[in-house]
Amino acid sequence: MKARRPSLESAYALETPEDSVALYRDWASSYDTGFAAERGYVYAREVARIFCREAGPHDTPALDIGAGTGLVAEHLDGTVDGIDISAEMLEVAGSKGLYRNRIVADLTGPLPLGAASYGGLVSAGTFTHGHVGPGCLPELLRIARPGALFCIGINEEVFDSAGFGSAFAAHVATGAITPLGFERVRIYERAADGLVDAHTDDTCLVATFRRR
Repeated sequence: MKARRPSLESAYALETPEDSVALYRDWASSYDTGFAAERGYVYAREVARIFCREAGPHDTPALDIGAGTGLVAEHLDGTVDGIDISAEMLEVAGSKGLYRNRIVADLTGPLPLGAASYGGLVSAGTFTHGHVGPGCLPELLRIARPGALFCIGINEEVFDSAGFGSAFAAHVATGAITPLGFERVRIYERAADGLVDAHTDDTCLVATFRRR
């Protein structure tokens, strides 16, 4: 992979898991302060808010999918594990003491986790341009307990083009998951420097459903 300077545009241009490993290795140490804080990134907080609102006492332990530096887990209570392709991002999360376990794994392949391991699965920032598509849903359903709560954020610009709508419909049709609820949330609140660009008003759809 040709080296890319860590940025939102370079993240959206990723093509392979190896690209992701390289980019987030270089971005890990500055991600929270050089991206999330500067851009007014509120997406993780909003997804966590919806998860906490919908979760019950049996929706634990939770798995933070594409956990990164732990921006979702900062707003969760209870037992949480984090999974991400970047060991360096998870190392930053580890320094915050957010996770029971940190799992380095590629979400596009088999996961090193047992069946029915989790009562809740939550994700912000993973299902977007250049990252992970709906092909990982069967594996996520495998590691979820019957009745487990899913709260999955999907960048609205890729929801249809990446096939999320049709994938969800197929899983509902086969009885694998309950019908979905959707809530639209902003990704950014306000950049610290007043930056306005093509992504300032980006939104995501947060899908909530349960494994049958």
